[in-house]
Amino acid sequence: MHVDLSVSWLGLAMANPLYNASGVMCRSVAELEQVRTSAAAAVITKSCTPQPRTGNPEPRYCATALGSINSMGLPNAGYPYYLDYARSYPYAAGKPLFLSLSGMTLQENLDMLSDLAAAQLPCLPEVNLSCPNLPGKPQLGYDFQACHEALTQMARVYHGPFGVKLPPYFDPVHFARMAAVLNAFPALRFVTCINSIGNGLVIDVDRESVVIKPKDGLGGLGGSYVLPTALANVREFYRLLPGKHVVGCGGINSGREAFMHILAGATAVQIGTCLYEEGEGAFARILDELRALMAHKGYQRLDDFRGKLKTL
Repeated sequence: MHVDLSVSWLGLAMANPLYNASGVMCRSVAELEQVRTSAAAAVITKSCTPQPRTGNPEPRYCATALGSINSMGLPNAGYPYYLDYARSYPYAAGKPLFLSLSGMTLQENLDMLSDLAAAQLPCLPEVNLSCPNLPGKPQLGYDFQACHEALTQMARVYHGPFGVKLPPYFDPVHFARMAAVLNAFPALRFVTCINSIGNGLVIDVDRESVVIKPKDGLGGLGGSYVLPTALANVREFYRLLPGKHVVGCGGINSGREAFMHILAGATAVQIGTCLYEEGEGAFARILDELRALMAHKGYQRLDDFRGKLKTL
């Protein structure tokens, strides 16, 4: 059976639904090019600030049996660096580029969006509302009124389609409140669910110590730890945001988890911890596994099962 993994969305065509999560293999041009020349169907840059940042002190990432914990602190090369990459990006090769923005203030995000609008490039911005690893900086995504005010100003300076990276939500009331905010902005075309589950703690019993240095060991959880939470967020926002797209992110280690995200409603799927640990070869492996699973189930296209999760 021929299995078609292609995705058409946001006026873009992707050969398959997979690309990197912002934060993994995306900080330097060399890493971005590794993703672009891999089996991934799109590329997203590291969440950037107007000026370069070194991020939090090391060690700030640790792999665990069930995923990872990190407190990176937005290390990035600065917005001009990624804009230069976007200017020279080979869009004609058919892999869309997403530019992740994560200003330390609303004004920084507005300045970057204004500049990006003036550049008139075919890349799409994803505004990070959900960085959990900046000491003293609460996540904007948990303040619904502030989100509405911020998105109102963003929509005034950037008139093209854009998306946002969301933190995980855990309560039906919060899903509904955030959906009401997001639905008020027609140009907001996609949401990425989820960023890491913030402020977890991993302990090394042998050393009787935390495993990362920043924030006395508190960090964002990724990998298999977060799969059920990520799937819940994908499914709820798929149901609550008609006409918008949901990008699934969290806990994808194989074709089975990619299938789960799409079944829950994801249009596309980002790979994070697995990509960090395995390298860009993870894309081809996961695609092969997804293709085989779809063939086994008799699905020829992603639309055959996307969003069709059954309930009991």
